[in-house]
Amino acid sequence: MEQAIDYVNPLRNKNFRNLFTAQVIALVGTGLSTVALTLLAYDLAGGNAAAVLGTALAFKMLAYVVFAPIVGGLAHRFPRKPFLIMMDVIRAVVVLSMPFVTEIWQIFVLIFVLNLFSAGFKPVFAATIPDIVPDERQYTRALSMSRLAYDLENLLSPLFAGLALLFMTYTGLFISNSVAFLISAALIIVTVFPESRKIERIGTIFEQITFGLRAYMRTPRLRGLVTLYLAVSAASAMIIVNTVVYVRETLGGSESDVAMALAAAGGGSMLAALGLPKILDRVPDRPVMLLGGVLMAIGLGMMSSGPAFSAMLPIWFVVGFGWSLVQTPAGRVVNRSASPSDRPAYFSAQFALSHACWLIFYPVAGQLGTRIGIETTALILGVAILVFVIVAAAVWPRIDQETLEHAHEKVTHEHLHAHGEHHEHAHDGAEGDESHSHPHEHPELLHTHQFVIDDHHAIWPDSSTP
Repeated sequence: MEQAIDYVNPLRNKNFRNLFTAQVIALVGTGLSTVALTLLAYDLAGGNAAAVLGTALAFKMLAYVVFAPIVGGLAHRFPRKPFLIMMDVIRAVVVLSMPFVTEIWQIFVLIFVLNLFSAGFKPVFAATIPDIVPDERQYTRALSMSRLAYDLENLLSPLFAGLALLFMTYTGLFISNSVAFLISAALIIVTVFPESRKIERIGTIFEQITFGLRAYMRTPRLRGLVTLYLAVSAASAMIIVNTVVYVRETLGGSESDVAMALAAAGGGSMLAALGLPKILDRVPDRPVMLLGGVLMAIGLGMMSSGPAFSAMLPIWFVVGFGWSLVQTPAGRVVNRSASPSDRPAYFSAQFALSHACWLIFYPVAGQLGTRIGIETTALILGVAILVFVIVAAAVWPRIDQETLEHAHEKVTHEHLHAHGEHHEHAHDGAEGDESHSHPHEHPELLHTHQFVIDDHHAIWPDSSTP
């Protein structure tokens, strides 16, 4: 029994332990900076601090949506380990410059630059985890731990920041975040990364940059996943944007009541993340994630009745539980849809598309809540979530086979390759199984193997669509 427990615990893997520790330290540091940024905005803008922060968050999302696909499309050109270290060091320098801000526009510039490099770091980091933890059961638990780390950062960072501010100014919080990024870089330095095979992607620079987005949207299960992320962003935007208004204005509650309501959603999310690994050992991702969408729709539907505070807490708990049922397994779905060399492109597409969903629903939730009321907004978003779940169920095949029969047309082209399933041909030279490049022909072929969209498989086979 003990061996089985050890087998599925990713923390037994030293390299994952280093990366997970780096993630947690960087998240805590980022949480401290979020609080410090709030205080800095208040110092500079006073009563307009909320508008400043809202604009800063919009710059953050814009950086994520624009830059992540570019990094993902070009990530195959450089080794991941030095890239991640460089991203951490640059982020440390940017954060360290924040205490010197004297104008509001400087906040916007630094937030945009900081999140440009976060948009480079996060998806490539996520794509590295399945290389470090190749066993699916361990990887599922690694994803659960990563989800918990994000939830705990949201819940505990304000507490840590409050304690830190007893002994330092908010400038110290920025410095702490800078140090956290440097510690993260040091942990990555001592982590052993599996050697990745160099690839040469076919096409122009623009085609390489857009490869991840195009491949992602041509994969049926990933089209279902991004549709479910529309549901997640609608539910989470409703909670993040409108909780404070409903609790303070409608219910006449206190700031601590707002914190309790947000903690209820976070608690639901954490409970789901804790329980999911054992469930996903026995149940496929699709029904679990669709159930998460239904729970979010039910929660917002109940919220539309205008509940008292005591009823609001379990409703937000259910919504948080639902969005974690979608978000925790998402990495498994992306990982299963990509070849190892293309993972950064796919994870970057996932990162950009999911944050594009939030970029849409943050202002939608805020504008609707202001103009038509919180209860009516909850009903509209709840119905929208239900529609997203129905669409996701339609585009994500119920029988989701990974091994598919498919045909190849005859084609001649040149790119870096090694002899294997799609490159069995004779030629002069001593290349053997080593990667090499020369013009070569693929004959017309009908065969069966695990299917993913890549340079040799541009279109999903019709037989696999729902």
